[in-house]
Amino acid sequence: MSQALSEYGPGQTFPGTIGRTTDESSPAWPRPVRAVPGAPNVLFIVLDDTGFGQLGCYGSPIATPNLDALAAGGLLYNNMHTTALCSPSRSCIVTGRNHHANGMAAITEAATGYPGYNGQIPFENGFLSEMLLQHGYSTYMVGKWHLVPSEHESAAGPYDRWPLGRGFERFYGFLGGDTSQWYPDLVYDNHQVEPPATPEEGYHLTADLTDKAISFIADLKQVAPDKPFYMHFCPGATHAPHHVPKEWADRYRGHFDDGWDAYRQKTFDRQKQLGVLPADAQLSRHDPDVPEWESLSPDARRLAARMMEVFAGFLSHTDHHIGRLLDFLKETGELDNTLIMVVSDNGASAEGGLTGTTNELQFFNNAPESLAESLARIDELGGPTTFNHYPWGWTWAGNTPFRRWKRETYRGGVSDPFLVHWPQRIRARGEIRTQFAHLIDMVPTVLDVLGLEPPATIHGVTQSSLHGVSFAHTFTDAAAATRHHTQYYEMLGHRAIDHKGWRAVCPWPGSSFAEAAQPFGTPITAEALDDLDAHHWELYHVDEDLTENTNLADDDHRAKLIEMIALWYVEAGKYGVLPIDGSVLHRMLVERPQVTEARTSYLFRPGTQVVPAAVAPRVLNRPHSVTAEVEIPSGGAQGVLLCQGTGSGGWALYVKDDRLHYVHNYVNRVMHSVKSDEPLSEGRHTLRFEFEPTGQPDIPHGKGSPGRAQLYIDSRLVGETDMPMTTPVAFNPGGMCCGANPGSAITFDYQAPFAFTGTLHSVTVDLSGDLIVDAPSEMRMHMARQ
Repeated sequence: MSQALSEYGPGQTFPGTIGRTTDESSPAWPRPVRAVPGAPNVLFIVLDDTGFGQLGCYGSPIATPNLDALAAGGLLYNNMHTTALCSPSRSCIVTGRNHHANGMAAITEAATGYPGYNGQIPFENGFLSEMLLQHGYSTYMVGKWHLVPSEHESAAGPYDRWPLGRGFERFYGFLGGDTSQWYPDLVYDNHQVEPPATPEEGYHLTADLTDKAISFIADLKQVAPDKPFYMHFCPGATHAPHHVPKEWADRYRGHFDDGWDAYRQKTFDRQKQLGVLPADAQLSRHDPDVPEWESLSPDARRLAARMMEVFAGFLSHTDHHIGRLLDFLKETGELDNTLIMVVSDNGASAEGGLTGTTNELQFFNNAPESLAESLARIDELGGPTTFNHYPWGWTWAGNTPFRRWKRETYRGGVSDPFLVHWPQRIRARGEIRTQFAHLIDMVPTVLDVLGLEPPATIHGVTQSSLHGVSFAHTFTDAAAATRHHTQYYEMLGHRAIDHKGWRAVCPWPGSSFAEAAQPFGTPITAEALDDLDAHHWELYHVDEDLTENTNLADDDHRAKLIEMIALWYVEAGKYGVLPIDGSVLHRMLVERPQVTEARTSYLFRPGTQVVPAAVAPRVLNRPHSVTAEVEIPSGGAQGVLLCQGTGSGGWALYVKDDRLHYVHNYVNRVMHSVKSDEPLSEGRHTLRFEFEPTGQPDIPHGKGSPGRAQLYIDSRLVGETDMPMTTPVAFNPGGMCCGANPGSAITFDYQAPFAFTGTLHSVTVDLSGDLIVDAPSEMRMHMARQ
């Protein structure tokens, strides 16, 4: 704990400041939990996939005046480290423990059964929200969560790892890893809600989250003006999709026409001018997986430049709304006594692939569109009809001066912006701090400045020790030594360790993203691990070579390298890293325990909540049927019976123009559809869709099983088509909904939500493989001619 927190600024000291106090004299009343007068608010702002070289105060040409103002009014850290991926990093931020000890080796969607990998943060690793709740704080979570197993995101729960189950009193945001900024998958406290407006009415998620953050604080302060709050504010930005109003992107028209190499050099020069980097720093070398800007065709450069304009507008738009939140704190007199920490969860993301994409779902299904297809939609980028992401050349530039990117443990993946602002307690203004730090240090630092010890128990559960250390001593002393000396990293098999100015890195299965780091990584065998440890570790003296330019893993430094490898294994054993798993696709598709027993029949009813993909029936690449029991009124009916996905990809069974329709949206590139050749009559009907695979999926080439799609009305075959390919891996967003299509329409054939206007009793999805086989051969031949 800090010995003299009064050094942070004028006023009272803080040791022992937070606790249970009361002015009631009667012993009959329970003692209310109140924070000591003057206790600061705590605000964490967690950006998503924002690289070291993308904020203005870190040398970027992108305008972020509000975040720059925090840096100018506080401290900018140039040596903060993350885990290289979102869920793992976010678990470190809220617990102060390493990500494998949190069960968060990777994103929750890639959880496996090993303790360090199961996606379930143990209750002995308490959250900061749970700690501060015990000391009179109001606690709010706004924005991206991504800390609950995907199988727990439905209305069936369990809810104990949702925000309200982990110490937050209010929640407004989304539970998964990303969402549309125009049509988000919103949760309010413990239930799904629809956005309050449409894109046509001016809706955007970042603005909505900011409105809710302000209202939560306003609700508190009008009742209890002296009660402090802890807010965890996590916009979806700048994770894909890069969604932003067009006017924000157009502010950057032409700004990036000179390409990513020029961006890097300009940003690097500015970083030196600002003092973010030392004068003798070197820029990392050109990445071998990134093409030279001039090698691209004019059309490819035009597309890539526009994608970066959209990203820049997205970041500036986010900064604007962060500014609205800060303005509200200033207006209400709360800003000066609010401890603000701003951080990104990992380096910039390369999930847009080599060329970028109008639909990130193509990347995850290994089904990239052509340049011509992308160019045809260039004017839609950032809008509601896209799920766009930029090329990895901009990713590399966004992590200037470092090499590589998110998901890899080179510094481009794990070194991120970090700002601290607390005018009432930190005298320094606009100063830079160089001490090594990691996300696990944030909770210990907050507890330190509040004069609190970590709780021994939370809800009766004995708590584990914090893994991080406080860096509060750096608030007053720019030259203070770091107290965090050793930090391991492991992400999807990619490993590294920092120790007292030295850094060792072992990429998996190699340093080439093009060859090795596709989203379908392979497991690491014992033989491969032996070879990696014997031949593929790299060594850097980052005190002198902060951008990892000079690999010292040679005979002259063999002893140091062996020491670092051995130390990595010590840390790995301590925090539950083993066994190392370099796979991705296998982990994402593994069968996980569900809240109910496995079954092949799923019954859905209208008016219920969207069923998340993780607990919905898995229909891809397998025979299945969808059967709806409906009543058609006089005059007909129309609308969606059952659907899954969004305009980015999915499928829908629906009625329109008195016909039964089915459509399969293949990553928003191809629409496979079929409709009945006879109309629906008034009365009760059984409407059915069947899919029978006619071949095997070719996942490496982005093709799911081809198959025959058939439509039935009351067991009569009324429509049939062959689909040459289907979606191979997943829909994202991939929720399944009965009776309507919330969010963006899966097909342009109707406008969402296109709720069914007849009576829909139920819809059953059957995965048993039992298909109707007795349709008349004449009908089959007739349909084959159509």
